[in-house]
Amino acid sequence: MIELKNVSKVVRSGAEDLTILDDVSLAIPDGEFVAITGASGSGKSTLLGLVAGLDAPSAGAILIDGADVTRMSEDELAVLRSEKIGFVFQSFHLIPSLTAYENILIPMEIRGLGDARERADHLIAQVDLTNRGHHYPTELSGGEQQRVAIARAFANQPSILLADEPTGNLDSKNGGHIFELMTDLHRQNNVTLVLVTHDQTLADRAQRQIRLRDGRVVRDEAAAA
Repeated sequence: MIELKNVSKVVRSGAEDLTILDDVSLAIPDGEFVAITGASGSGKSTLLGLVAGLDAPSAGAILIDGADVTRMSEDELAVLRSEKIGFVFQSFHLIPSLTAYENILIPMEIRGLGDARERADHLIAQVDLTNRGHHYPTELSGGEQQRVAIARAFANQPSILLADEPTGNLDSKNGGHIFELMTDLHRQNNVTLVLVTHDQTLADRAQRQIRLRDGRVVRDEAAAA
């Protein structure tokens, strides 16, 4: 369960305070697929970063499975992210000096998982890149890099996958493939999927849509049965 309780985020912009999120409260149950939409600057990516503990709110509380993320130390946040949260970025964020396979393997080796290599083999096969595992990110297409990033996000068997415009840098064909891959993995692993997207077609396939405007929730609707 992800819970936001009266969460606000205010930053200093020149001589003025800029409110990015304004008193947002919502709850996302385990296993739900939620799409967060809204215009640029509405607070979508900020919300995702706060849930991941990559940033801290100015006010309010964020709970992951009942634990208050806003009260955690950096070390505690690092453990939370390594154990419960996978993050897929628009710009991939792969380590350029590592191969595709190594990018998937490293998070598991850091955690000391005994079956790290077996799981890396399984994940790279799931994203259909077994024959490309020895290639470095610069030798892969954008779609292939994003598939590696998704496999890496699932490496530590997270219960939550946060995806920030994961199809934004891809053409429609590759973007569609990436979306199908994420939703398949979501269903297979019963992972809570929170997707930030500008693409209304993708958002319409979620179980629930949350729309932000000027840092506030203006729509929160479940998909029609």
